[in-house]
Amino acid sequence: MGRPSRALLSRELIARAALELVDEHGADGLTMRALADRLGVKAASLYNHVSGKDELLDGLAELVNAEIDLSPLEAGRPLVPGSPPAPDSGRSWREGLAAYARGYRAAFIRHPNTIALLARRRVEAERQLLGYDTLLAALGRAGLTPADAAEAAAALDYLVLGSALETFTEGFTRDTAEYRPRYPALAGALEASAARGDGPGGLDERGFELALRLLLDGLAARI
Repeated sequence: MGRPSRALLSRELIARAALELVDEHGADGLTMRALADRLGVKAASLYNHVSGKDELLDGLAELVNAEIDLSPLEAGRPLVPGSPPAPDSGRSWREGLAAYARGYRAAFIRHPNTIALLARRRVEAERQLLGYDTLLAALGRAGLTPADAAEAAAALDYLVLGSALETFTEGFTRDTAEYRPRYPALAGALEASAARGDGPGGLDERGFELALRLLLDGLAARI
């Protein structure tokens, strides 16, 4: 019997194709018809593997969240029950949380179009749930109460997803001299920031690092 010329459909294959569509065409580009065309199948075939768009988005969330490294939060502890413990990196809670936040942001900078689809819906994907559980456990070990840990996790979400979605510098594309007559403070700030180097995205990175540092300072004060 000949082998099939096309890979058999699976939930993961469909989710990966969905992620490619969203990365390339934005949230509005993800339709079951477009997904079927991408995979070279009839739209009806997709429903043998995913019940609808909600389940499809759960699969997409699973893929993006799998790119987030949880190990900075779990040095010396198994990420999954029954698995070997992660090596002890010697990081403080603050260093671990900062490394996690940077990795979390990097994952969504790679897939910024997914934020509109995932940020305001229920959390159901296994990797999402594991991520939040790991984060909250790490915050608890650092010394936060459960209520404070929940607030800290929410604040971290706002910081990471907001900074991955918005780029401050791309809002100001004119030459700074054009801003100066009517907006001198804006022109001066943009010029001073540019003088620090690191290219057009330098301000975005420094802004994120400042916000992260302020968040960590606030958590340290509560602990």
